[in-house]
Amino acid sequence: MPEELQQWLEKQLKIDHGGIQMVHGLLGPGELTAFRITGNPELHYPRHQPVTHKRLANLNPYRPDDFFNEIKKGSILVQHPYHDFDTSTLRFLQNAGRDPKVLAIKLTIYRTSSDSPIIKALTEAALNGKQVAVLVEITARFDEAPNIAWGEKLESAGAHVVYGMEQLKTHVKLGLVIREEENGIKQYVHVGTGNYHSGTARMYEDLGLITCNSNIGKSVAAVFNELTGAVSNKCFGSMLVAPHNLRERFTEMIRREAENAQKDLPCGIFAKMNQLQDPEMIRELYKASAAGVPITLSIRGLCCLKDGIKGLSENITVIS
Repeated sequence: MPEELQQWLEKQLKIDHGGIQMVHGLLGPGELTAFRITGNPELHYPRHQPVTHKRLANLNPYRPDDFFNEIKKGSILVQHPYHDFDTSTLRFLQNAGRDPKVLAIKLTIYRTSSDSPIIKALTEAALNGKQVAVLVEITARFDEAPNIAWGEKLESAGAHVVYGMEQLKTHVKLGLVIREEENGIKQYVHVGTGNYHSGTARMYEDLGLITCNSNIGKSVAAVFNELTGAVSNKCFGSMLVAPHNLRERFTEMIRREAENAQKDLPCGIFAKMNQLQDPEMIRELYKASAAGVPITLSIRGLCCLKDGIKGLSENITVIS
């Protein structure tokens, strides 16, 4: 960076010389993903090929009964991008849309792909006479306009669309399928950490639980009642829901580990998150570290906690 240009920046931004940091090397390594190198295959890693979860691998994709019967045998945990999104989460919704026993499908959409198979599955379900209710979040950064367009497309197919809640970002990833069976109504649920986005599901590490556990089903139904029906709810069963009870439970769990450390009992915290910026949570983690709790944090983006500081956070390790 030429000295002359640095001085110009200082003058324009009204900052002193210490306000400019020199970076040696690449400024934005993420931009390298935009490069397309052709003719040199040796410069590329082999293309990642996800696998179908072993419990779903031999199911007939055109027989919804097979898929739902497999879920009845026990909950299925999928890990993307290692497990195939298309043969697990997407097929769950596709089967629900085509199954004559399914009465209703509810889903939250925070982000989805431009040519979204999820939207196609929901549209098909609505056209097949299913009651389809979708919460489309319109404060998803950079995806506001596409999300509104998806909402309008779903509405035209007969789906009930809710555009988020005022002053509350709906970041949850939930799917609920209500099915009429011989023994009565049964709820099937997908709870995920990743968006219903077939593109990012091949890049980001996320978890998804497909289950018909009745307790989880009731909890998810309670969340949807609040999101799509404007029914205020304070009891969500086994689920932690912000801003109702998530902070309180996290605080309680961190303090429990600190108490265990002081009693020389086994203790420890491992947490994975997009960002860590909340001052209260950071203070609680500092206190737990000071009490002797070993803490490992895997944080994808911004982190306002400083790790490895003696007397404050020497027991905390942050992995980016």
